[in-house]
Amino acid sequence: MDEDMNIDEGSGVVKRKGRGFKAGLTTENSTDEAQYDRLESTHKEGESTRAARSVEGWIVLVTNVHEEATEEDVQEKFADYGQIKNLHLNLDRRTGYVKGYALVEYETFAEAQRAIEEASGTQMLEQTLQCDFAFVRPPPSAPKNQNRKYVDRWPIRTFTNPEYAAQNPLVTAACCEPSTIPRLSHYLSVATTMAPVEPPAVSRELSEFFQSPDDLLKIAAFRKKLMKEKASIDAKLKSGVKEQLDATRDGLKKLFGTRNNVQVIRDEMATVDTACRSTAKDVKMFDQISRVSLVHRNFALTDEMVQNLTELYDKLDVISSMLEVDRQDVLGPAPNLLAIHYQLTQLEAFRNQMMLQAKSASADDRNTLSRYFQRLNKELAIFEEYIWEIARNILPIVRAGNGTAVVKLIKIAEVEGREDEKALAIKLVKKAARLDAAAKFNSLIANSRKIKLYRSTLMTEIRRSIERLFQDAYEKDKDSPSAFLEELQKWLWKDLVRIKAGVVPLFPPDYNILTVYVKQYHKSLDETLRRILDNNPDAAFLLTLHAWLKEYRESMDELEIDPELLQPPLIEGREQSLIDDYLKVIIQKLDEWTGNAMATDATAFAARVEAPELDNEGLSGLDGAILMFQIINQQVDVAMESGQSSILAQVVKESARIMRKNQAEWIKLMEIEYKKHVEKPEEAPGGLVEYVIAIANDQIRCADFAEALGSRLEPRVGGKYKTMILESLNTAIDGYLDVAKKCTQTLIDTIFNDLKPATKGLFTQEWYSGIMSQIVETVRDYMGDYKAYLNPSLLELLVTDLIDTFLITYLNALRRASKLRMPAAADRIREDISEIFPVFASLKPAKEVEETLEIMEQIIALLTASQSLVFLSYWPFAKKHGPNLQFVEALMKARDDLDRSGVNEVMDSIKRKVKDENLGERKYLTRGRRNLVLTLVATLAAEEPTIMKKIVIQTGFSAFLGR
Repeated sequence: MDEDMNIDEGSGVVKRKGRGFKAGLTTENSTDEAQYDRLESTHKEGESTRAARSVEGWIVLVTNVHEEATEEDVQEKFADYGQIKNLHLNLDRRTGYVKGYALVEYETFAEAQRAIEEASGTQMLEQTLQCDFAFVRPPPSAPKNQNRKYVDRWPIRTFTNPEYAAQNPLVTAACCEPSTIPRLSHYLSVATTMAPVEPPAVSRELSEFFQSPDDLLKIAAFRKKLMKEKASIDAKLKSGVKEQLDATRDGLKKLFGTRNNVQVIRDEMATVDTACRSTAKDVKMFDQISRVSLVHRNFALTDEMVQNLTELYDKLDVISSMLEVDRQDVLGPAPNLLAIHYQLTQLEAFRNQMMLQAKSASADDRNTLSRYFQRLNKELAIFEEYIWEIARNILPIVRAGNGTAVVKLIKIAEVEGREDEKALAIKLVKKAARLDAAAKFNSLIANSRKIKLYRSTLMTEIRRSIERLFQDAYEKDKDSPSAFLEELQKWLWKDLVRIKAGVVPLFPPDYNILTVYVKQYHKSLDETLRRILDNNPDAAFLLTLHAWLKEYRESMDELEIDPELLQPPLIEGREQSLIDDYLKVIIQKLDEWTGNAMATDATAFAARVEAPELDNEGLSGLDGAILMFQIINQQVDVAMESGQSSILAQVVKESARIMRKNQAEWIKLMEIEYKKHVEKPEEAPGGLVEYVIAIANDQIRCADFAEALGSRLEPRVGGKYKTMILESLNTAIDGYLDVAKKCTQTLIDTIFNDLKPATKGLFTQEWYSGIMSQIVETVRDYMGDYKAYLNPSLLELLVTDLIDTFLITYLNALRRASKLRMPAAADRIREDISEIFPVFASLKPAKEVEETLEIMEQIIALLTASQSLVFLSYWPFAKKHGPNLQFVEALMKARDDLDRSGVNEVMDSIKRKVKDENLGERKYLTRGRRNLVLTLVATLAAEEPTIMKKIVIQTGFSAFLGR
């Protein structure tokens, strides 16, 4: 190691010995270097730029060239900037189209610079061109004057990196051999056609997908979705890499074969040239013979040209008539197609020869000749339009039984393809051979055929016809995507079956026509579906599309279509995302539609300008409830058609969520409006009772709708989804009943709010003169409206609660009474009950009312019993309603016929009996706040709470809230 490299730490100079280094290289001023091939710039005019001159001139790289451009188009475009020494327009061997770039060679740097500056950004065939120098100097990698031991070419692996080549085509071009333009062209085509596949924005999707802890349950579905997307991307990469590798391999084979052929042709032309030169020396009268032969040939050609010019229009008349006959029936057998093509081909060759020889004539002569051939040009254009019309209607022609017309079209494409190959070969020979040698061959001089590329055009027209087929189908049902799928179902499979059975046998195997048709059908279908999805279709279509995609794959399997032809999958394989999108749309639409309905009803409730409408049964109600369940039922029906229980369960769950949301809003609105009615009656609009009745009726309707929906869905699903659906609906039903209960309580509160002046006078001095009639009339008036417009089941509950509320109010007033004049007070209580009983009995069976009002008889017995007999009256009361010692003690204290000692004696005897019988007494007010709440809740949960228990609970809550 010490012999190979010595390091002088003092000088800091690295001295190297060994292979590839000179032993005597010890100073920085050494200028010796190895001799390698490199690009040299001999023009100082380019030194101010990075541009480098090739071996023969300055080459401009033109990108974004239209695929149908010709050399003549590029020549005409760039000839204005200077004399073009060479022009190369590379074609794709598979499609026959231009690969997207051209190489234009100029003699001087100024011409090339002008072309780059003026042509960049201009249009050619509706595409914007970009220009730059094809060869540039590589960046320096060592200080100036340091010995450079590398080749001024960059490694070819840098160029063949697809991502680098696509992003840096000009630098890539500089890395290749400047003298090997075909090789540069091929690699540029490979690099520019490969594009990196962008990875999905995983972080962004994850942040959108996981927004709450509950979303962790979706990990499995999200993983499945990501796996499908990964499979789709892998399929794209596999297909793209395979195509590019095949193209690269074929390009290299063709490059090497072309190189060998060029060398063989070059050698043969050199041999011919040598033979020509030797013949001219060996034969004494060779010049005279050549001149006589040339004169004879010119006379013969002139005679032939005159004859052809004379007969041109007659031939065109015949061709025109035959073409008109065939064009009248595009789907017909085209009997004259081959004859027309042959004659037009002969006339076209004659025209090309004449125009080529007229290049040396005057401009007027050339213009005259051009005008003479205008009709021929017109007929050629009509003929080409006709054959491409046949290409666009291959499938209808086959259905009409005229497959021979398709075979003729293919034959024409094959003939023109061979002629194109000959023309390309002649152009290649002209470039490769010496011009003085090429001048000896008439075929090299006379041929001026335009490359037609009929085969690639045929494939293009077939693809365009399929695109137009799907475009027409889309435009027909643009406003109804579901109808588009229905119509598509009718003809798509029939087309593919007919193509396999009728079209494929007509084409040569190397056309791979089934692949062309299947891929284009698949691609056009994918583009159409994406277009539909971009327009935000309704939720029903998303489910329909999800089912249709599954049927599409199954049908393709039945047709034995290669799965690789169906890559990438339709809509990128995002079938599951359709379900997610469907649910999002459903949630959005349900929220929007039901929100609008709720907002309308809420606005009407707050304004109360018009009375609620009546249904067929004469019950009042609002429109929002019916509209909401119509919307929900529609979406449920669509979800049921999908055949997926998970979708149905999710739709029902979201519907139940919306129901609960509306229920909460109604409760809040009623509290707000009732508060206005009580606190600011002069500002609150009227009609509160009518609207509360309507809302209560709507809750019962909604509960019935939800119950009917559950009954309809229960047999359709099973397992966990059945449980999920029933739980969601049961929760919604309970919510509706809660809102209905809130409505009835609001109606009762409204009555007693109007009765506040009267109830405040209970057991006061004015009560003895009778104020119950006011209460009775108020209750009768309100209940008349309630009975007329309220749902009967709700009316029954309201009456029960109304009687309880009356008793609670009456007994609480009695409990708070300071002194009762006995026995007048007892008589007045009897009269009050007698007055209110008929009202309650008109709303509820009299027997049930008597049982409810029985407590008043027990209260009267406690008030009228003598001091010694109070215990006997108390015992029936205590057995049914509990001890209620505080209430009883309040009654005893209120009696004016008992003094304090009498009250104490009575209460002592009662308490002893309670203790002996172990009846117990809950001392609510002596307990802590938490125990008080728990006790009250436990009391509320009793199976049959009595009136006294309700009074105790109300008293307890009042005490709790007053603390």
